[in-house]
Amino acid sequence: MALIHSFEYSGNYLFKKRGIIPLYILLLAIPLLIVRNIYFGNPISLSVLHVDIKPFIFIFSIIISLSGFFIRCYTIGTTPHGTSGRNRDKQLAKQLNTTGVYSIVRHPLYLGNYLMWAGALLFSCDFMLFLVVSLIYWLYYERIMFAEERFLEKEFGETYITWSLKVPAFIPAFKQFKKSTIPFSMKTALRREYTSVLSIVFIYVIIDYINSIIVSLSPHIKIYFYDGCFIRPSFYVLIIVSFITFILRTLKHHTHLLDRIEGRD
Repeated sequence: MALIHSFEYSGNYLFKKRGIIPLYILLLAIPLLIVRNIYFGNPISLSVLHVDIKPFIFIFSIIISLSGFFIRCYTIGTTPHGTSGRNRDKQLAKQLNTTGVYSIVRHPLYLGNYLMWAGALLFSCDFMLFLVVSLIYWLYYERIMFAEERFLEKEFGETYITWSLKVPAFIPAFKQFKKSTIPFSMKTALRREYTSVLSIVFIYVIIDYINSIIVSLSPHIKIYFYDGCFIRPSFYVLIIVSFITFILRTLKHHTHLLDRIEGRD
């Protein structure tokens, strides 16, 4: 099999599994984080010129994840039906979207995914883990992007090639931004993205508890004890986000408030 066909085949396979493979990556990353904490010291103990920089890293990591989430929301809220669907079995594209976020980057959803994950990895303050998972992420999504672009090239021909030569694959070219042909729909973003927020918050909580339980605790870390169990502030965030997710899911499946808008996914 020619290399180009091998890349396309593996990319299509990973495309079908893209919903579950990040979970496998997480399951591999957690033991790595634990082992590195135990045998190589606490990576959360960071200071520069005797100034504790952990709070700055924590804030920065959350900003990075939020930026990824907003990229996903904007992409989903401003793209018409058939350009950013959640199809699992095969590649589908009824039209080529070249405006809005697609005027500055070819794969905005994957960029958003990476930023959400990158923020969580930075939150662990384990930069080796961040680099390793980033490399795995790139190798994983590079194949998917390759397969998608091969499909789009076959589907739209010269139109796609002309667009792809102007728009970067992963690093946005903000100066090229063209306003989306359809307005942003908060309703579409809400009906499709609530699970993404819950997933990333859950990852943050796991990392927070790993750094608090397995690693020897820093004196300034505040923990609340109730009946022999400790609760961290991140746990309350998870409860709030879970409640909001439950409300949105209920509205989506049991009311018409979040019904799909005609012409949108």
